[in-house]
Amino acid sequence: MKFFIAALFLSVLFSSTAAYDPLDPNGNITIKWDIMSWTPDGYVAVVTMNNFQMFRHVMSPGWTLGWTWAKKEVIWTMVGAQTTEQGDCSKFKGNIPHCCKKTPTLVDLLPGVPYNQQFSNCCKGGVLAAWGQDPTASVSAFQVSVGQAGTTNKTVKLPKNFTLLGPGPGYTCGPAKIVPSTNFLTPDRRRKTQALMTWNVTCTYSQFLARKHPSCCVSFSSFYNETITSCPSCACGCENKHKCIKPESKLLSVVGVNTPRKDNTPLLQCTHHMCPVRIHWHVKVNYKDYWRAKIAITNFNYRLNYTQWTLVVQHPNLNNVTQVFSFDYKPLVPYGSINDTGMFYGMKFYNDLLMEAGQFGNVQSEVLLQKDKDTFTFKEGWAFPRKVYFNGEECMLPPPESYPFLPNSAPQSRAFLTTFIICVAFFFLAMM
Repeated sequence: MKFFIAALFLSVLFSSTAAYDPLDPNGNITIKWDIMSWTPDGYVAVVTMNNFQMFRHVMSPGWTLGWTWAKKEVIWTMVGAQTTEQGDCSKFKGNIPHCCKKTPTLVDLLPGVPYNQQFSNCCKGGVLAAWGQDPTASVSAFQVSVGQAGTTNKTVKLPKNFTLLGPGPGYTCGPAKIVPSTNFLTPDRRRKTQALMTWNVTCTYSQFLARKHPSCCVSFSSFYNETITSCPSCACGCENKHKCIKPESKLLSVVGVNTPRKDNTPLLQCTHHMCPVRIHWHVKVNYKDYWRAKIAITNFNYRLNYTQWTLVVQHPNLNNVTQVFSFDYKPLVPYGSINDTGMFYGMKFYNDLLMEAGQFGNVQSEVLLQKDKDTFTFKEGWAFPRKVYFNGEECMLPPPESYPFLPNSAPQSRAFLTTFIICVAFFFLAMM
């Protein structure tokens, strides 16, 4: 019985890990299939992928989508995407299908493909922006013509075992579910049509499934203490420590050192934390009614730059942001009444690209916050973030006991003691 309860607890724990982010509880990628017409041996469907995650985007080299056919379906043609393998189509004569595999794997087309291969919201190399950052760029779509399939709502069998890479692991997809058919408006918006059949697939992300170590860390400093609290040692794991490069190494001048690998293997600068990205939070200035913090993001990966990066910070004083310099800012309010989370991201064409490690591999900004006299304090590390995410990945914070602390009152105590001794001396002198 105890073993059963423990197993049940672990299954609930891991399932919730795969489907829930406390700072984005409703975040997911939804894949919608709309059958637009029937063909003699199947159907033509429009597949739309919507990234409903507020701060996690799909970066280059983009998404990879897969599934298993329920019967012996084949893909006759595709517009706006392609399968990575054709499979064995030797039994077909005349027209050869685009893909005959039981488990097709699809990728988006690259920008600049011929016009007759394009589809609306396609051809972005699989890159999807975060919904909270740019909703118009968080959609990808393609058209697929399926053969050897059902030709009515009752005979169509839904694909199963959906997989999604974005671009690496971490996503878990549920089963396809039939939903009410999607409605469409004609260009003049005077007539409404609907899909013949629609089903949805929902995929959720878990950092626990994606990697065993964090991919970023956080360091702290303040104006009231000379101590700089650095990232914890081996915060992102030290597996690559023997492959890292020192900043002054001659290897950095080798042609192609910054070229990304197909497997996205990083080439990190040698640091004690061995993280690809470090976020530094500096408590800079204290005013009467305001206080100011400086944020710096540094890239330590020589093979990767970050486009459309996002930084999410949880701090109780983000409910009263007065001004953000050099970054765009958007409050995230997943629970309605609690406004303690915000998303910072780069200004378009200015600093929305975080370059690879080196002289230009950093971006920085400052944020001015208005004090709440009932809660504001510099004591016990209150001025530092509770959680930090970079590109949707939670970063490792230093242990609380290492945070920069307010200077103690020892100098004041010694001054008081000195004054007290002098007063006592004068008192005795006056009595003599």
